[in-house]
Amino acid sequence: MLSLCLLPLPPKGGSPDSLRVAVSLLQTVSRRQRPPEDRRAKKKPLKMSSTLVVCEVDESLKAKLRKFRFRKETNNAAILMKIDMEKQLVILEEEYEDISLDELREELPERQPRFIVYSCKYAHADGRVSYPLCFIFSSPMGCKPEQQMMYAGSKNRLVQAAELTKDQLESLASFPEPAPDSHKS
Repeated sequence: MLSLCLLPLPPKGGSPDSLRVAVSLLQTVSRRQRPPEDRRAKKKPLKMSSTLVVCEVDESLKAKLRKFRFRKETNNAAILMKIDMEKQLVILEEEYEDISLDELREELPERQPRFIVYSCKYAHADGRVSYPLCFIFSSPMGCKPEQQMMYAGSKNRLVQAAELTKDQLESLASFPEPAPDSHKS
């Protein structure tokens, strides 16, 4: 709420004291009209935690991810993970060998979030070949809000446990195309 307070101006040649009284009165009025939250002692604002952990990562899954990270095979592979809602734990759902992105997309549940770590052959423009690990967080439309929150709150812990880099894609459309010979039919 904003109020306007009209105070008479001191006459020309009037004393500076009358102006000080007017300013003092205006300050008092504005203090009284301030909302109660402004009168509280200034406190530090609350900070949201960027390290919120909703679910921990299963120890056997951590070992599986570590082994997957250093694998020697050159075929496309994926690890599909889900959250056990009762235990509040990220667990292994399925492992796939020699799978394309399209086939992997078909394996995902239609209305449930999932985490995926995908490894594929990638041919660089300069002729080098690499096998990057890609973390994919799938959260399709129509998921239950509780599930979406649990998955979103657990994502950072899983990325940390899998020791993945921080590069993120906004959508699968921006996912780099694998090398043409990276998937055997």
